[in-house]
Amino acid sequence: MELQPDPYTAACPSRQVLDRIGDRWTVLLLGVLADGPKRFTELGRRVEGISQKMLTQTLRGLERDGLVTRTVQATVPVRVDYELTDLGRTLSAPIAALEAWARDHIGDVITARESYDRRQPQP
Repeated sequence: MELQPDPYTAACPSRQVLDRIGDRWTVLLLGVLADGPKRFTELGRRVEGISQKMLTQTLRGLERDGLVTRTVQATVPVRVDYELTDLGRTLSAPIAALEAWARDHIGDVITARESYDRRQPQP
């Protein structure tokens, strides 16, 4: 009998997958790539605030996990494109749903934060 993946167990590999797709840079990059292939520089411009180091690390992790492909074209200068794999595209709908939820509920979240902050003792 094979055990089912349990992300609530520390050693379960499914937790690593949730860690990857729950990362803010991953969510944003997958959202941008849902529109089609992008160059490294396009991704960096579209996702404000991501450093070149984090962009590189995140894309490498997504490539390692089979969610993104990296294609190098022998041009001058060299062109590198990133694109969702079939597996990566299966995350497009959940990512779009998270984005829609954030847009739809940001007012509620801001109101809740303000209410919380008003209840906190002032130093």
